Formats: sequence, structure tokens, C-alpha cells
Amino acid sequence: MIQGVFTALVSPFNKDGSIDLGAYKALIEFQITQGIDGLVPVGTTGESPTLDAKEKELLIQVAVDMADKKIPVIAGTGANNTNAAVEATKRAKDLGADMTLQVAPYYNKPSEEGLYRHFTTIADEGALPVVLYNVPGRSSVNMSVSLLLRLAQHPGIVAVKEASGSMSQIEDLLNQRPTTFSVLSGDDALTLPMVACGAQGIISVASNMFPKEMVDMTHAALAGDMRTALQIHNHLYPFFVNQFIETNPVPIKTYMASKGMMEEVFRLPLCELREQNRKTLLATFG
Repeated sequence: MIQGVFTALVSPFNKDGSIDLGAYKALIEFQITQGIDGLVPVGTTGESPTLDAKEKELLIQVAVDMADKKIPVIAGTGANNTNAAVEATKRAKDLGADMTLQVAPYYNKPSEEGLYRHFTTIADEGALPVVLYNVPGRSSVNMSVSLLLRLAQHPGIVAVKEASGSMSQIEDLLNQRPTTFSVLSGDDALTLPMVACGAQGIISVASNMFPKEMVDMTHAALAGDMRTALQIHNHLYPFFVNQFIETNPVPIKTYMASKGMMEEVFRLPLCELREQNRKTLLATFG
């Protein structure tokens, strides 16, 4: 099973808007030295909607090369066009990715049968194990427990990143899913309660900045040391909240830029935080 903390990597940009490979490589090195369990390039946190195909391939390739098979790379290759998702997944496999993260198709809002056919087609033709991504706040489509259980029967679909925000839905899934199917939190603040209920970990935004703390918290929870896990959770909780004070990844990149890890640059339509929100975010830990 997939378990632990997987960082949904941000994509650093230079002041001219181009990819800052130096900052990106430094970020990945930081993740690896701090004990992260896996890397997730080119997801929503990586500003995937504004990356072109060559940029996506570059970011995946760098992550693969630096991971060097010591930790897995789950490449974001999702799309609301099934054929495009299949082709991007095949390319990620060629680049050396270990798995693919596949978001529920956004904007075209398919039926449950359409979702089932979309994901199983990618699993059948994309040649990489599939991690589903249920994020109705972005996609406007909620993947029901019955759909996830049906998809979990496919041998090529191995996990779900669950960001529905509904603990009742998540607990229902955890109580019924096959033992080989991993459930990962898609919300840092829900990592501890989800692991306490039987989840396997988190695909994390906060671990861009705090990889060791997220690893320590999640591993402690997985080992049953809830006291240690709760202490770390309570310490990080204000950041969990403030990193979503505006649309992700603007706050996390702003915080990281304040620590000298990258330039504070986004691609439109994302832009800098409102000043009051910026002050609140940067004051999280004094």
C-alpha cells in the first residue's frame, strides 16, 4: 500500500515567469533530506493549469531524476479530456514516474458512469498505477463512495487522494475499501483524523515548507503514537488554516518566498495575496 507523506510540489518561477529550476531542485533536495515519502509534481499546487506540456515534462523529469528510485514520484497527468490524460500518463511513464495522479474531470462534469470509464481507460491504457483525486471544490464533481469502491476493484487503480472534506464520506470509504487500496488525505488539517480512522497518509501542501514535521506527525499517527501526532498537529494547525487563506498555491508560495526559498511569482490568473491576508499568513509563526 502507498503510505506516508507525499509533497504536492509547488512550481517556482523566476521574475520573468519562467520556471526556476534552481529553486525547484533545491526544494526537492530539501524534501528528500527531510525524509519525505514521495513527490507529486505538476498537480494543482504546482500550478499545472498554466504549465505547457514541455514544462510539465521537465518538472516530472527533474523529480524523477532527483528521487533516483529511492522514493516514488506520482506525476500529475490528469485532464478533463480522457485521451489527453492517457497520452500525458504514457509520457510520464516514459520519463520514469512511478504513478499518476488523476483528478476528477473538471468543467464538463461527467456522470458516475462517465467518471468510471474515464479512470479505467487511463488505468488500462496509461501504463501507470492510478491515484485518484477527489476534489469537488475544484472539479465540481464529487466521487461517491460507491464509485470509489467500484474503481478500487481495478488492479491498476491503487489509491485515492480524498479532498471532499466530508469525514462521514471518508469514514464510509475507509470502512468498505479493499485492504490493498490506499486512502490519502488531500487536506493537511484532516491528516490526523483520517489516519486515526484508518487512512494511509497525506498528499500535502504544508510539507513544501515543513516536510519533517509532516513526516513526524504522520508516521507517529500511523504507528499509533497519537499523543506525539496530536502535539505536532496542534502546532501546525494555524498554518494548515492560513495556507488556504486564499487560493492554493498562492499562500504556500508566499510563505516560502518569505523564507528565501523562491521568488514570490505566480502565473495569471493567480496573483499575489491581498495585503491583510499576507500579513496574517506571514505572522502564523511570528
